[in-house]
Amino acid sequence: MKTVTLEVSSRADVTRRAVEAFRGRKQHARISFATPELLWKVLTTRRWQLLKIMAGQGPLTIRGVARRVRRDVKAVHADVHALLDAGVLTRTSQGIVFPFDAVRVDFTLHAA
Repeated sequence: MKTVTLEVSSRADVTRRAVEAFRGRKQHARISFATPELLWKVLTTRRWQLLKIMAGQGPLTIRGVARRVRRDVKAVHADVHALLDAGVLTRTSQGIVFPFDAVRVDFTLHAA
């Protein structure tokens, strides 16, 4: 099973992991956000639904995704592009891909 971790992490943590990867140390698939608020802004309820439908399915068209979730193509188009801009989805010559079978969310809420 191919799993991606969505996390909140600092720029220093992301840089440290990148350096480790360049040194040949295997890294797990991660998509990092600067704050929990940004993570939840990008990953709305409807966008989570898209990821659930797309997980492990290979390349899909936006129209095909809209049919699967029974939503308007224009609204799905906007959500797909927000996920593409955030690096959560990937565009290939065959369509839009979420190349993972599972998603793990990892962050810690600290007291104010």
